[in-house]
Amino acid sequence: MKALITAGLVLLATPCLVQQSLAQESVPQIPFESVADFPKLPDGMNFGEVPGVAVNSKGHVFVFTRSNSANGPAYAPTAAQLLEFTAEGDFVREIGKGLYAWAFAHSVRIDKDDNIWAIDKGSDMIVKFNPAGRVQWVFGRRKESADNARPWDHVNPPLAPIDGLFREPTDVAWDSHGNTYITDGYINSRVAKFDSHGQWVKSWGEPGTEPGQFHLPHSIAIDKDDNIYVGDRSNHRIQVFDTDGKFLRMFSINVPPDMTTRAVYGNTPTGDRLAQVMGAPNALCITPPPNQVMFVGELTFPGRIFKVALDGKTLGVIGKSGRGLKEFSGAHGLACPSENLIYAAETANWRVQKLILH
Repeated sequence: MKALITAGLVLLATPCLVQQSLAQESVPQIPFESVADFPKLPDGMNFGEVPGVAVNSKGHVFVFTRSNSANGPAYAPTAAQLLEFTAEGDFVREIGKGLYAWAFAHSVRIDKDDNIWAIDKGSDMIVKFNPAGRVQWVFGRRKESADNARPWDHVNPPLAPIDGLFREPTDVAWDSHGNTYITDGYINSRVAKFDSHGQWVKSWGEPGTEPGQFHLPHSIAIDKDDNIYVGDRSNHRIQVFDTDGKFLRMFSINVPPDMTTRAVYGNTPTGDRLAQVMGAPNALCITPPPNQVMFVGELTFPGRIFKVALDGKTLGVIGKSGRGLKEFSGAHGLACPSENLIYAAETANWRVQKLILH
């Protein structure tokens, strides 16, 4: 919840969005099914919160979950476990068991060569595994236990960022030339760029509400033309950049929810608070070429998933808030191997849903 920081700062970024939401035309509901009992966990095993999901070229599904915390202390236990399943949902293996970088899972992505990238918010690290599950590259560095490691303070103004290091990173994506882009989200509010050899290139962005500034860059995706889409969650918008970090445009999703539904956590937002969270981009994914569309996951309430054209037009709505099958709360990670198949990782409901769109 501290990701939302203060309502006052968000409202500075969203007064026009409140008015837009009142005028938003209705968007069609997309019919879909959710595959029951997916994936199949080994007997006696359960997910914790599930912030990340990804799919490789074979259709295998990778789930980054905040599990594996039973052996930690009551406060600040290790909460990260990376699991692989077949397309049918059968358990394959655990990757990186007991890894030094595991602290607090945030997202997982698969690149074009089927390398597996895990982003750990708690250790400030991004780890690249090869398809066999062997560590290849490591970005960032966790605080040393010998130095009495403790969480980052969310101070205002924030600490100045340091090239090559991260403070609570959130997501990763790649352009057509193999350059890597990492959203350094909760504190540094920037995008970091590395070249195809893993060498630091640059970063852009800083805390704020102006174009090119961020208030929690939470997710990132790149289209076939190397346009970079950053889910600027607490600013209630998606910003688009070129590969040098030049701001191109931005758009927001303002589709009023079905107010007969209720939030899974706490009171259901209304008024200005609803305007803040409605359409806030929690997760992004873009389908493969040639005809690409984007899917956007919303916060825990209203909790929906949106189908969006790359020009920012909202094409359809998937699901609603709730605990049941075909309902969502905290669609924190999305994988979309095709326009009709989506995997949704949910933090509040502790699960992955496999969605088949009609």
